[in-house]
Amino acid sequence: MFPEIEPYDHGHLDTGDGNLVYWETCGNPDGRPALVVHGGPGGGCSPNQRRGFDPEHYNIILFDQRNCGRSRPLAADPATDLSANTTQNLIADMERLREHLGVDKWLLYGGSWGSTLILAYAQAHPERVSSIVLVSVTMTRRYEIEWLYDGVGRFFPEQRARFRAGAPEGASGTVPELLAAYGRRMADPDPEVRAQAANDWMTWEDSVISLEPNGRPNAYTNRPSEALQSFARICAHYFANGAWLEEGVLLRDAGKLAGIPGVLIHGRFDLGSPLENAWQLAQVWPDARVVVVEDSGHTGSPTMQAEVMTALNPHTP
Repeated sequence: MFPEIEPYDHGHLDTGDGNLVYWETCGNPDGRPALVVHGGPGGGCSPNQRRGFDPEHYNIILFDQRNCGRSRPLAADPATDLSANTTQNLIADMERLREHLGVDKWLLYGGSWGSTLILAYAQAHPERVSSIVLVSVTMTRRYEIEWLYDGVGRFFPEQRARFRAGAPEGASGTVPELLAAYGRRMADPDPEVRAQAANDWMTWEDSVISLEPNGRPNAYTNRPSEALQSFARICAHYFANGAWLEEGVLLRDAGKLAGIPGVLIHGRFDLGSPLENAWQLAQVWPDARVVVVEDSGHTGSPTMQAEVMTALNPHTP
């Protein structure tokens, strides 16, 4: 990766509905614009994400999606109303940020949930996208949500039972009912209830990635309490509601991406979001190609990082 770099500018974008979205710009102000779209939802951006781009060639733009990271108010505060935190509003935030920074077109880069949001934005504003690089592709179909929070439990039956027991009022219901129950617990006035629910959620996420070659132990639970609670609450909020996306719409409407070059980088051993997601998308997006990383799961590997760097910086030695 490129050396550590500090932003040359940053700020908070007022969305007009009580939210302040943090953004920062790094690298070359006159360079090719590239937007980093973080995962989660609710993961927030990190300084390391600045280092994937050649800072002499790119104007690197990062932002924290609503209610996480340095955006305000934080989802970790149970008083924070998440009703305005929807996929459609995140798309509007990205477009508002583009206009604020005076960007005509930008490269979009992100992974996991970030790939869903990128696809949704690009299908809404294809004329504003120069190219796309996705890692660990998801489209947040209800089919995928059912798999991640139930189906994959056939490999982890004990852990799945504990995850369901963490929100007892939803334990015997459907997956959306279970996730909604977690969302209510993570907005409970009692801080101990919130902390336990967030820990139970993230422990399940760690279980799903636990078999990955080159994976990082405790990748989800090893976060500061405030960030962990924001992450888990926003995830529950989105996934209980199918991310406010019509089922299968991002795959169905992938033809809108025609003419936009895409690279879909996916680990062979990604149990949480299986490789078929990237493969299915590439079948209907004629300008996209799939790169399968044989030693990686959802959380990556040195080989995956090398593929990402090649996709983002094809002309850099």
